[in-house]
Amino acid sequence: MIILKAMREKPLKLTPIGVVHSPYTDPADIHPLRSRFTKGTIEIFPEYTKGLKDIEGFSHIYVLWHFHLSERVDLLTSPLMELKPKRGTFATRTPHRPNHIGLTVVRLLSRERNILYVKGVDMVEGTPVLDLKPYTRRDRRSHIRLGWLEEVERREK
Repeated sequence: MIILKAMREKPLKLTPIGVVHSPYTDPADIHPLRSRFTKGTIEIFPEYTKGLKDIEGFSHIYVLWHFHLSERVDLLTSPLMELKPKRGTFATRTPHRPNHIGLTVVRLLSRERNILYVKGVDMVEGTPVLDLKPYTRRDRRSHIRLGWLEEVERREK
């Protein structure tokens, strides 16, 4: 209990390592299915460029980013694809989360110095990037359950 209390009282400090350049300027324009075709760039700040060494060998990368335009927290939410019933925030991709952290897998098209050209952008222009990680074979899962999204996908077919 003492460790948990200390964790709750100690502030976290996250420093952006870069910024997303995207055709989206309004979060309302981002559609979860169509955005997988959207191209953009990730500009890594000069002091972190060394950390990009060897990244071009990966086809996909995880981008951890900050929902910087989100100011509220909703523990129950109406997802874009399914307005009713309300779903738990942790069962959705809503930006209105306790820590406003986003996670996206993008296809890495190419790299030029500190600029990554990517496809699958679902962030707005100017989104702060917190971290990058390579997407590897161990991340792939073949037998997954999609929860409430399975019913939504069945109706869309």
